Amino acid sequence: MDGWGDLSTDFNPLHVDPEYAANTQFGGTIAHGHYNLAVMHQLMLEVAGEAWRTGGTLRKVRFRAPVRPGNTYVLTATADAEQADTWRLEIRPQDDADTLSAEAEAVILDEPVWTG
Repeated sequence: MDGWGDLSTDFNPLHVDPEYAANTQFGGTIAHGHYNLAVMHQLMLEVAGEAWRTGGTLRKVRFRAPVRPGNTYVLTATADAEQADTWRLEIRPQDDADTLSAEAEAVILDEPVWTG
């Protein structure tokens, strides 16, 4: 995750400076929010394929607890039984299934959002 700062050019010390981040409310560095979004999009590409690339969108994204570099997380996509083309995404620490780090609703729209 540390390389994400280089890729995104987001060098906020909360994400890249352990000494600075240790003195914040988080007590250490945390992953960039857009890194977590990219991981969610990658999962949906695997789950929904081409339909996600052209019509997929994330909604209701919530970061509940920090995602920390060096920890292992489990990302899940659960299909909504009542709404077609809708999934609930969750990021949870592997060793603490009760902690929800991030959640989102993934939806494939009827009209493509991207056709490039």
